[in-house]
Amino acid sequence: SLSKDGKTLYFSSDMPGTLGGADIWKVAITGDNTYGTPENLGAKINTEGRENFPFITDDNKLYFSSDSRQGFGGLDVFVADLEKGSEVKNVGKPINSEKDDFAFTFHKDQNIGFYSSNRGGQDDIFMAIPVCGVQLNTTVKNAKTGAILSGAAVAILDERNNMIETKTTGTDGLAKYGTECDKAYTLQVSKDGFVSKTIAVAKSKGGELPMTVELDPIDVIITETEVILNDIFFEYNKSNITKEGAFELDKLVQVMKNSPSMVIMVKSHTDNRGTDKFNMNLSDRRAKATVQYVISKGIAKDRISGKGYG
Repeated sequence: SLSKDGKTLYFSSDMPGTLGGADIWKVAITGDNTYGTPENLGAKINTEGRENFPFITDDNKLYFSSDSRQGFGGLDVFVADLEKGSEVKNVGKPINSEKDDFAFTFHKDQNIGFYSSNRGGQDDIFMAIPVCGVQLNTTVKNAKTGAILSGAAVAILDERNNMIETKTTGTDGLAKYGTECDKAYTLQVSKDGFVSKTIAVAKSKGGELPMTVELDPIDVIITETEVILNDIFFEYNKSNITKEGAFELDKLVQVMKNSPSMVIMVKSHTDNRGTDKFNMNLSDRRAKATVQYVISKGIAKDRISGKGYG
């Protein structure tokens, strides 16, 4: 495989100096039909097994197949970014299978790849069209101390606020999601003893997107007279608790569980559309729905009441 500038040839060989059955080598092209000394790409690329079918892209990514690296079976396709000196990565499914997958080529301008595989019983040529993805890496910290927070729940929602998945941060405080390009997402981050937070994730064109979310200790939302929450909104002419409203009310539930003597009065208001009577009834229904939600989370009914104020 020839580099874009035409100065380097990548090839596979079992010549003396090979680490295993066959290795990936490169050689400088010094003139018409003249070459430098072949150079083994070393243990970062090669193993004691077989490394074959090198292909170098225009942006200096080296694809090759190996039967000795951790994979799905037989020959698998791997990639290393020679520009960045990054570690070798298995390109994963659906390119690789339990059979032999090899001779992968990728053409950046056309955004298309081709490779061979015997997954169907004989060697066939397959076409591969990449799906744009974003690796969303979210680290959760204590806003007061800066300490990493393990055991935090990180939920990801789509553009319609439908829950996709919830992950829990490990000892590194990290939760990772594979998301799609050009789509906006929302993160809901929570942990016992801390104020939950909602974070908007803007559309991205691909690659890795690191994010740090800092959670305040729960006591910052408690004053002498109030538990301070973000506004809780309802759908037009409805009193049911929305997903966003529930996420906010869970902060109140946590505070009340941590403060057994606390008693709460919920006050609900509407906007100015509709008659006074209609709005009084609607706001009262919303207040009572809020109370019922909190009670449903294990808070005694004599500790919370609600009233609508139109």
